[in-house]
Amino acid sequence: MATNNIGETVDALIKHIEQVVVGRTETLKQILCCWVAGGHVLVEDTPGTGKTMMARAIARTFSSQFKRIQFTPDLLPNDVLGFSLLDQKTGAFRFVEGPVFTSILLADEINRATPRTQSSLLEAMGERQVSIEGKTYKLSPTFFVLATQNPLDNQGTFPLPEAQLDRFMMKLTLGYISPELEIQMVKNHNNQHPIESLKPLQDEEIILKLRELLPAIKVSDEVYQYAMKLLQLTRTHPDLRYGGSPRAFLSLMRCAQAMALLEGKNFVTPSQIYRLTIPVLHHRITLTGEAKVRGKTTIDVLNSILEKNKVPVKMAS
Repeated sequence: MATNNIGETVDALIKHIEQVVVGRTETLKQILCCWVAGGHVLVEDTPGTGKTMMARAIARTFSSQFKRIQFTPDLLPNDVLGFSLLDQKTGAFRFVEGPVFTSILLADEINRATPRTQSSLLEAMGERQVSIEGKTYKLSPTFFVLATQNPLDNQGTFPLPEAQLDRFMMKLTLGYISPELEIQMVKNHNNQHPIESLKPLQDEEIILKLRELLPAIKVSDEVYQYAMKLLQLTRTHPDLRYGGSPRAFLSLMRCAQAMALLEGKNFVTPSQIYRLTIPVLHHRITLTGEAKVRGKTTIDVLNSILEKNKVPVKMAS
C-alpha cells in the first residue's frame, strides 16, 4: 500500500464513522493513530458526549469484534479476564473467556471500578495476553482498549493508578460539538440511530498492514531532538513533580510515526510532534502540590512549554 493512498483511505474511513459521530475528525484520527501504533486510548468527559457510540462506530466500520464492559464498584477481575468452570459432565475444568478476548474493548467508566479490577487490564494492555491460574492466553493482535472515564469530581469514582494511566498511549477529551453540529446530530436520530445502518468499510486486517509499515516512516535527528527537548522541559519544569518518562518518549515517537503514515507521509514532521505532545503526555506527568493549589493543570504546563517552543520555521514542513 503506497503511503500517498493511505491518507485518502483514512479520510474516507473517518468520513464514514462521522455518519454516526459528527464533529470529531481530529479525535477520530488520533484514536486510529493510537490503534495503528499499538497503544490504547483513555477518553475523559462527562456522560452523554458520545464516547460509547464512537467506539461502536469504529468497530463496525472495521468489521471488528467488539465487546463492552460497564465498570462498577462490584466488578471483579474474573469478570474482565475470564474464569475456570467445572464441567459437570466431564468433571474437568474449562476456561470461560472474559470480554477481554476481543479486538476492540470498550472499558466504559473504568474509574468506577476498584483499583484491583482496574489493574486486571495491565497485562492485557501491555503484552496482549492474560495470565490466569498459571496459564497464559494470547489476545487478538488487534486488541485495542478504548476506555472512558468520568471526571474525578463525579460521585463514585476511583483515580486510576499511575501504572494503569501509563498504559494508555493517549488521553483525550471530547468536549461539546458546535450548536449547528449538535442540531444535525439530533436530526440524524429522527428515524433510527445512524449506528444501525452503518456498514463495514474495511477489514481490521488493515490495522496490522499499516502497523507493518511504521518502521519505514523516517524520523530525522532534528525531529528527535525537538521531541526530546519538549520532554526534557517537563522533567525540569518547576510546576511538575515528575516529567515524561522514557516510555512516554517512545509513545510520542511511535504516535508521530503513525500519524505521519495516516496522513500519507513517509516521514515525521515537527508539527506532528507538536500536535501530539498534549494527548500523549498530559496524563503521564505529575503536578507539584503547590501547582495544584494554584489551580494549574498538566495541560496548562504543557501549553506553556509548547508556546515557548513552537516548531522552528525551517522545520515546519
